[in-house]
Amino acid sequence: MSRLAHLPRIMLAPNGARRTRADHPALPETIPQIVAAAKDAFAAGAEALHAHVRDAEAKHVLDAGLYRELLAEMARAVPDMPVQITTEAVGLYSPEAQRALVRALRPEGVSVALREMWPDPGPDAEAQRFYAETDAEGIALQHILYAPEQVTRLAHLASDGLIPPPRQVLFVLGRYAPPTLAQPEDLDGFLRAAKALPQGVQWAACAFGRTEEACLLRATELGGGMRIGFENNIERPDGSPAKDNAGQVAALVSALAARAEKV
Repeated sequence: MSRLAHLPRIMLAPNGARRTRADHPALPETIPQIVAAAKDAFAAGAEALHAHVRDAEAKHVLDAGLYRELLAEMARAVPDMPVQITTEAVGLYSPEAQRALVRALRPEGVSVALREMWPDPGPDAEAQRFYAETDAEGIALQHILYAPEQVTRLAHLASDGLIPPPRQVLFVLGRYAPPTLAQPEDLDGFLRAAKALPQGVQWAACAFGRTEEACLLRATELGGGMRIGFENNIERPDGSPAKDNAGQVAALVSALAARAEKV
């Protein structure tokens, strides 16, 4: 069974597909940098890595060779930290390219945006086949959902028998472009829509901007997981620059402990 069959409480997303070290000098781009950031964040309390790989020009790529290298280095340096790869398209990659990456790697876990893998309404035999294959192989697939309407669409696809029952989802709060600051109450619409999903579905949230920590604290209060890191936010809650990914994880762990003490 995949170690990611159960969503971790805290997953690190250290770089994403868009930001570079020009945005923050501690953002990891190379595989050694990603592994070092993951190792430090694991020590701070993160339990899994949501991984993007970059090419020699620091551009986001869906490259099976680079992912294999990253997975091998993570297994050596941080063996207890499972890795979830991404199929994020960023307007560059087709659904076919996304599926090819997963089929080449057969990873423990993968995040897949519904709006990218099944972009058009109506039947999509290739997308349907991909979701069925991934489920049959025991790959922990997390559906990335950017709006409550996408949650509803996922629920309909499952209830119509077009995809296997979703086991994991991620609610994305706020936006990268146009810049939209996440708010804790953004969760409300997602959770209302999620009532139509199969019982027992695991969910987590990520949040854009300096309100990330507040959003994640509310997510865990409501029973969800938390994805944190420079992919979505490079600031402290007061708007000052964050030190690094591990510092963000450590601050979240500290905030969780402080809340627990008050209960």
